[in-house]
Amino acid sequence: MGPSQKPNVCRRLSRRALGFFSRDAGVVQRTNLGILRALVCQESTKFKNVWTTHSKSPIAYERGRIYFDNYRCCVSSVASEPRKLYEMPKCSKSEKIEDALLWECPVGEMLPNTSDYKSSLIALTAHNWLLRISATTGKVLEKIYLASYCKFRYLSWDTPQEIIAVKSAQSKGSALAQQAGIQQPVLLYLAVFHVLPFSLIGILEINKKIFGSVTDATLSHGILIVMYSSGLVRLYSFQAITEQFMQQKLDLGCACRWGGTTGTVGEAPFGIPCNIKITDTPPLLFEVSSLENAFQIGGHAKNGVQEMECCSLESDWIYFHPDASGRIIHVGPNQVKVLKLSEVENNSAQHQISEDFVILANREKNKNENLPTVTASGRVVKKSFNLLDDDPEQETFKIVDYEDELDLLSVVAVTQIDAEGKAHLDFHCNEYGTLLKSIPLVESWDVTYSHEVYFDRDLVLHIEQKPSRVFSCYVYQMVCDPGEEEETTNKSCKKDCNNFKF
Repeated sequence: MGPSQKPNVCRRLSRRALGFFSRDAGVVQRTNLGILRALVCQESTKFKNVWTTHSKSPIAYERGRIYFDNYRCCVSSVASEPRKLYEMPKCSKSEKIEDALLWECPVGEMLPNTSDYKSSLIALTAHNWLLRISATTGKVLEKIYLASYCKFRYLSWDTPQEIIAVKSAQSKGSALAQQAGIQQPVLLYLAVFHVLPFSLIGILEINKKIFGSVTDATLSHGILIVMYSSGLVRLYSFQAITEQFMQQKLDLGCACRWGGTTGTVGEAPFGIPCNIKITDTPPLLFEVSSLENAFQIGGHAKNGVQEMECCSLESDWIYFHPDASGRIIHVGPNQVKVLKLSEVENNSAQHQISEDFVILANREKNKNENLPTVTASGRVVKKSFNLLDDDPEQETFKIVDYEDELDLLSVVAVTQIDAEGKAHLDFHCNEYGTLLKSIPLVESWDVTYSHEVYFDRDLVLHIEQKPSRVFSCYVYQMVCDPGEEEETTNKSCKKDCNNFKF
């Protein structure tokens, strides 16, 4: 039998309408996403800049929603043009939202309220309130007062969509700590909660006497990660710490007596006492040195040390592929390596790391420029200059991401000549690395600015931070373009097609 032909989009839509699929509930969704992927990657499809805006406060994006003014204003990017979903009432500087996470309903759980099944924004305010806000209306659904003894500033997931960690700003533990009667300076606090309904696990203090001069600490998947300026990272079991050092279990909304004061846990002004105080060094699970304290944990294998053959000012970075395939992505300035774990030949008990595919930047083959120089005596000398691999005048990879629903790798490549920088977003097949689509970004790209690029189904969004805290947001959406040939033969068809947006 010869190779089977892939059905075109029209045939796919017809088969879907007629129900020519198996009884698997996920088949229709996968087919829809397959159709969307075909539309995204076809040659005639273009991505058009439909909206540009600027702000003096940070701009955030999460699953089709763009947040402005410290999360006070929410704009939907799903419509043909972005539209405002809600705008919360103006508030004082002390009440502004410092950080936020998007929470979505877990599958297969019975929840107490109908509103709990809709997406929520878990938000942390400047005056230490933890809020749950409706992601569609901006209405505050739940609120918890944390504490007055520290300044909480950051939110992160310990277990995604289940457990959050609220981290305080780091304290130097000087005069303020002494006035509060703290003998060993507390460097920072971590408050840990189950979400929906909110329930407290505990508040943990990281102090200098036990852990030394810590630069940062966080929780991830039940592991307390403590970081040091030397690049050293130490891992501890948070459950073991909780069981050994929790002074008193606290329940939100219940009366509590602590330090001679009685109040309601989670309500102002009492808040939540720090009920996990480590008095002795907990058992160490793991210790490793890591550049910029960034690491992930996985299996061990042959060829475990990977070298990126490049000469650059900025370091390369490496991480596990987000598609949960067990592969590894290693990114340098001029190449993206996708590595795979495979069994060692004749030994199924051992694994080795090998290249799955490599994506190369579009560059001239010879990077060296031989420039002749004439000396005072008239002798001609050739000097060889070796350009850096991340030289801005060469195409350089800046961002690599994965669109899980369309199963595409998105790669941002930038070239900057003089003050003008140009970027394009490339879509690569996640299985083979083949280039499927390239989208030019119309705005100039300055490599000295901070950039974020999101590819989400039919949307591309670029957030840029310029000097003096000026933030810009550029939104691109997929539009149908019949191409130059049809433009000359059927102008009316082109007009109708351009007006149709997916």
